[in-house]
Formats: sequence, C-alpha cells, structure tokens
Amino acid sequence: MPTPATPAPPRTARTRNRRGEGGRLRDDIVAAAVELLEETGDESSVTLRSIARRAGVAAPSIYRHFPDQPSIMLAVVQQAFTMLEAELRGALNAARGDARGRLFAVCSAYLGFADKHPGRYRTMFGGVWMPDLGNSSLAEGDVSSLGSTSLALLVDALGDCVSAGCATSTDLAADAVALWLGLHGLAHQRSVTVAFPWPPDIAERLITALAHLNDA
Repeated sequence: MPTPATPAPPRTARTRNRRGEGGRLRDDIVAAAVELLEETGDESSVTLRSIARRAGVAAPSIYRHFPDQPSIMLAVVQQAFTMLEAELRGALNAARGDARGRLFAVCSAYLGFADKHPGRYRTMFGGVWMPDLGNSSLAEGDVSSLGSTSLALLVDALGDCVSAGCATSTDLAADAVALWLGLHGLAHQRSVTVAFPWPPDIAERLITALAHLNDA
C-alpha cells in the first residue's frame, strides 16, 4: 500500500455557482474525493467532512448533489470504470496485428491501469465503501452494472480470437470472466507483494491459459 502523503491544504473558499452551474459543484465534489483517495490510498479517509474541506465548500452543500458518502464513492468508481473502458478501447484500437495480439493489448492495458491508479483500482473492486443496499441511497442496479462495458470488450476480444482460430473457448462469457479474475488477481498481488520474484512472462502465461489460446 502506498505511504500516505502529507494532506494538501484545503482549497480556498469556493465562489458560489451562478444559476445553471450546479453541475460544476458536483464535479468538484467528485474531484475532491478522487484526490483524497489517490493521496491516501484509503477510502476511509474520504468522508463528507474531508471532501467538503478539500472542495472548499460547506458540508451541507454536498447534500444538494449527493445524499451520502457512498453515493459520492459510487460516482468516483463510475468515473474510474469510464477511464478503464477508454484505456482498454484505446489499446484495442491501437493494436496492430492479429486477434491474439489485440487480446494481449487489452489485457496489458488492464494491468497497466491497475498499476497507474492503485488507490482507485482497489476501490473499484474492494467494495469496502459499499453499505448494506437495503439501508443506503444506492440501488442494486447501480452496483451490478459497474464494469459491464469493460468486460464486454474482453468478451469481444476473446471472441475475435475464437473466430480467428487461435482460441478454443466454447463459452465466451464464462471464459472472459475467468480471464478477468486472473488479471485482477495478478494486479492485486503485484500491488501487495512487491518483493515477490514474479516470472517475467507471468502475464503471458496467465492470459494464454485462461483465454484457451493455441500455441503461438
């Protein structure tokens, strides 16, 4: 886990929004939560009070846009998944060569995102911020849809490998989930066991096995 950084000073008092600019305050609240998460690597530090202090607003102003802290964290996680999707799609579009190479590009982009954004990545999948849905402003649909587009990109990339004859998957949805779990496990273990002597080709071995790729 990253060493907590010295907290940055709070922003100066925020100028009141003009009519029609309420969305700017919402964005500032989410940005403040992201900053705190990135600095500390600990979502428990992202409280309504700390967010208000960082954003330079009075705490009651937050309630105009978010009913509670979990709803802010949901917005942070949704933003992170949008970033992840963009990176995966960018890697897929930029990849040159065959379907196998495109699948590896997507998987490498996934691992790279986890390395670059450790605090947000843990929060995306850690679930510690998530309260009992029966006693929260969050709905089950808010949570169940997280990451669905990114997973769909993985399904499509794997499907292209099957169509090209370089993968033998007979259940794309299930094998894509297995591949994601493998990538997630590797990303997590890399972040918490930094001194482990990882084989240099561990990602290639994992992807090849879980995607049922033929020998190159």
